[in-house]
Amino acid sequence: MYNRLIRRLEQAGVLSGVEIKALQDVNLRERFVVARSDVYDNDFADNVHLILGGFACRYKIWAGGNRRIISLIVPGDLCDGHVPMPFVLQNRVAALTTCKVADIPRQTMVELINTYPGIARALWWVTLVKLSTMQAWLANMGREADKRIAHFFCEMLVRLRAVGLADESSYEFNLTQSDLGEIFGLSNVHVNRVLKSLRDADLLIVANRRVTIPDVERLERFAEFDPGYLSGTLSFGEGIRHEA
Repeated sequence: MYNRLIRRLEQAGVLSGVEIKALQDVNLRERFVVARSDVYDNDFADNVHLILGGFACRYKIWAGGNRRIISLIVPGDLCDGHVPMPFVLQNRVAALTTCKVADIPRQTMVELINTYPGIARALWWVTLVKLSTMQAWLANMGREADKRIAHFFCEMLVRLRAVGLADESSYEFNLTQSDLGEIFGLSNVHVNRVLKSLRDADLLIVANRRVTIPDVERLERFAEFDPGYLSGTLSFGEGIRHEA
């Protein structure tokens, strides 16, 4: 069950056999979270939460009851990032689809970080990539809706391909237009209109719970998408080893 997490962490640099074995030996408490339910509540201080299947999100509810999705969490992602100590954020994590979640004792994560430098380095790298991704989402907010949405689907292709959930140009995608509206701050009607325009331009097809990109390079040019923020031109792990 750790395969996707290990693939994710190894983007920061190859983990040793001992480090991989330490991850595989961790006892996980697996559970399912139904769509539209929070992934965790009162156990935040005791556990770190790993998404094994499905799509989750971090979100904010405003006083009027409107929800805004501020980040997407895919299989292989830790909901909490690099968190040897609990840090309460002023937003929550919810399942957008039915999610398979693994609860990892926080003390176990502390021990892994303190014992294995490769794991510690990789978790810091994951945190930096999350920060970079949030900056990219923020920068995109001022752009035209079609370019924002195209950029998002380019990002999803890279992220899902990294954990073995996408081929070269397509992936399963169970989010609704309402979910996309909460990501982009658009109405369902506006999202539908943009998706239709992208399809008519032969840039993007979202149908039957699947995304297909007829020409990936063409969509990336249209969206001005540079995947560097998802991994860096030089991996964090390689930078550390080179300096050493």
